[in-house]
Amino acid sequence: MKLTTLLFFSILSILTSCNGQTSNLKNLSEINVKGDTVQELGSSIIVVYQDKKNIYWFGSWKTGVYRYDGKTLINYTTKHGLYTDRVDDIKEDQSGNIYFSGMNPNATITKFDGNSFTQIKAIPSNEWKLEADDLWMKNVYQANQKVYRYDGNTLYELTLPKPPRLDNPFEVYSIYKDQKGNIWFGTNPVGVCRFDGKSFQWITEEDVTEFRDGGSNGVRSIIEDKNGDFWFNTENRYSIYDSTTLKSNQFYTRHESIGSLDGKNTSDLNEYLSTVRDNEQNLWFVTYLDGVWKYDGTKITHYPIQENSKNIQLFSIYKDNKGDLWLGTHENGAYKFNGNTFEKFKP
Repeated sequence: MKLTTLLFFSILSILTSCNGQTSNLKNLSEINVKGDTVQELGSSIIVVYQDKKNIYWFGSWKTGVYRYDGKTLINYTTKHGLYTDRVDDIKEDQSGNIYFSGMNPNATITKFDGNSFTQIKAIPSNEWKLEADDLWMKNVYQANQKVYRYDGNTLYELTLPKPPRLDNPFEVYSIYKDQKGNIWFGTNPVGVCRFDGKSFQWITEEDVTEFRDGGSNGVRSIIEDKNGDFWFNTENRYSIYDSTTLKSNQFYTRHESIGSLDGKNTSDLNEYLSTVRDNEQNLWFVTYLDGVWKYDGTKITHYPIQENSKNIQLFSIYKDNKGDLWLGTHENGAYKFNGNTFEKFKP
């Protein structure tokens, strides 16, 4: 890029800031992207996502993001325009643009329009709204209690209010939009928060605020089952009610979760990491070192995930556009379910 072009963008950024405009496409650094063609995924694959064009994206904590169109695997990192090589979250807007967020102190996400990357700087705000097409993304950084809301023009950095009677600093580990359009936030270590567009309601029961190992797990997963109950990777599932119809402030009731469903009290399942509901309405649960478990509403089925006869460290589960299931792992790439077992993905 020529010096005159750099000066132009620098002056444009200053003028935009001085004029008080709401646009947050600051620190603009659009790069024509080719990426590096590679033969395999990196070892740390935490996020799997398939876009509207059926292209797969694999987010890593170490080596950026990978794009797979069914033929070619391309790796993008900071040298190609990503803001950070750690990718915690991947989202897509109505126009097909892809957004990547990762742990960073500067409240910045990366937008990919198919040709170039653009860094989008968040604006601190109290603009809590609930619009159907807004994107919600995590900002996992040093218990800062923040999330991002992107309305297509502006990236808002919002700070969740603290729950009643709890004053702990916390991080937002998971974000989930329910079937009614409410947004849920899973935290570590102060529980679960629901935003309905007008107010915030918290669940701060012991099972969502106090975990083994001093609260290191947190609420990393939120899912609704076919009956509308919510599962928060804890020893209880929750039936949620409209608080306006209740006489008390408690808008839920609790029931036993997966760990007790087999009659054996499988306590290791009480704090799983990730959940998904498949096309047949079964729930699938990913544990850290004990494989994957399927719950069909009656029984649970175990799927060990091993390499060289040893259980591997899992992190996430994802359902793609066809309903196929994928696993993200800490050190062993990605896995795909073939109908009987999970196989390591090899392009």
